[in-house]
Amino acid sequence: MFPATPLMLSNSFLAALDTQMRVLYPERIPTTGSMLVVSNHRSFMDAPLLMAAVNRPVRFACHHYMSRIPLMREVLEFLGCFPLDTPEDRGRRLFCQVVQSLQAQQVVGIFPEGAAPIVKETKPTEVGEFHRGFAHLALRAPIQDLVILPVAIAACQETTNAAFPLRLLSLVDPSEPLFDQPGWHPLVVYHQVNILVGRPYRIQPSQRENYHGRQARSLVNEVTEACRHEVHRLLKQGFY
Repeated sequence: MFPATPLMLSNSFLAALDTQMRVLYPERIPTTGSMLVVSNHRSFMDAPLLMAAVNRPVRFACHHYMSRIPLMREVLEFLGCFPLDTPEDRGRRLFCQVVQSLQAQQVVGIFPEGAAPIVKETKPTEVGEFHRGFAHLALRAPIQDLVILPVAIAACQETTNAAFPLRLLSLVDPSEPLFDQPGWHPLVVYHQVNILVGRPYRIQPSQRENYHGRQARSLVNEVTEACRHEVHRLLKQGFY
């Protein structure tokens, strides 16, 4: 069983930053079973916020460069995160790691927007395009009653600082084109934030059966857009 220590660490981290968090629609959160949490992503605080909101340990897929930085690498390992591997291997390895966790009735977190919104300064009201990897994973994983939980993080009050030059990260991960540009990596700190829980999306047996050939692409688009639409809808609501 995955230990609760990362959950305790997330709560302590948010308390230390004096972040005021409000969770809307918590009744939609499954308290047991396998679950894939998908959310918008703008800050290093997103993972601990989501973990505190669902009140369960969550194993997050995180960017490759994070696993190459000393100290950060050890923190990620302690939290049970999945640092994405090199571009050639990341899909296969991530799939195996996520399936193992879901088979153990754990919660896995994925940020479908990728690294772009956390590397580039973005508006709190914006949601980027979702990469389709999480939908492929959900449809391929041999997990019965798998739930995808869309969640919106609406930062009502925040501050943004310049953390370090982006090109410095290219020394750690030269495979990421986002780092090969001028400017600084933003550091977004939430002071007041609403976490809005979406309607659970349940993968149906018929969807898995039809996940092949030309139908696979249509199903993947359906799952991806349904989750993105829900996050976008909730995000607009989170500022009122």
